[in-house]
Amino acid sequence: MSDEAIRDKVAVVTGSTKGIGLATAEALLGSGAKVVVSARNEGEVAAVGKRLMASHPKRVAAQVCDVRLEAQVDALFRAAESAFGGVDILVNNAGVGLFKNLEEMTLEEWNRVIETNVTGVFLCSRAAIPRMRRRGGGYIINISSLAGKNAFPTATAYNASKFAVNGMSEALMQEVRYDGIRVSYIMPGSVNTNFNGRSPDPTQEWKLAASDVAQAMLDLLRHPSRSLPSRVELRPSQPPRK
Repeated sequence: MSDEAIRDKVAVVTGSTKGIGLATAEALLGSGAKVVVSARNEGEVAAVGKRLMASHPKRVAAQVCDVRLEAQVDALFRAAESAFGGVDILVNNAGVGLFKNLEEMTLEEWNRVIETNVTGVFLCSRAAIPRMRRRGGGYIINISSLAGKNAFPTATAYNASKFAVNGMSEALMQEVRYDGIRVSYIMPGSVNTNFNGRSPDPTQEWKLAASDVAQAMLDLLRHPSRSLPSRVELRPSQPPRK
C-alpha cells in the first residue's frame, strides 16, 4: 500500500525506546515519517535516538518525557516543533502494568498506573490537538489492550486504565473529527515484549510481536480518509489450546 499518508509527516511516539513503541517508531521511519522518540529513562532515550539517527539522518529527534508530568509533555511537543515544525501523528504508547489484588495495592501504585496510562494520554492528546489543527488535521492512535474489555483478577488498576483509554478515545474521536483529526485505538492481546520489566520469551512465539502492533498502526494511517476504523482488536492467531 502507498505511504503517501505517512511520508514526511511528523510523528511523536511515547514510550518508544523498547517494545511496541520502538517497533512503531521504526515502522514510521521505514515509511518515510519524521519521528520524535521519547521515554522517561534519559540513557535509553539517548541510546535509541542515536541509533535511529544513524540510520535515518535528519528524521529523528529524541526527548526525555514522563507523560505524567505536564511540563515534560509540553517540552516534548515543543521539541517536535523545534526539530520538524509541528506534529501530524501522535501514538500514545507509554504505559505501565502493575498486577496485584486491589486490597494489596498502595495509593502510589494505583496512581502510577492511572497517571501513566490515562492522564498521559490526556496530556499528550491535549498538547497535540491544537498543533494538528494548525496543520489541517492529524491522527491520534492510542495503544490500549484487550484488558480494556476483558477484566481479570490482579489487574484492577490496569483494567481500569485501559477501559478509560477506550472511552476517552471514542469520545475524543467525536470531538475532533471535523477538524480533520482522526482518533483510533488498538487493543492488542498477548504481546511478547519486555512490558512490565519482563524480557521477551523465545518459547512463546505464539504471542503477537511488537511489529504486529506497529503494522496495525501503519494500516490505520494508510486507510482511506472517507472511513475510520476507530477500534482495532488484535489477537494471536493460534494461542495455546485450553
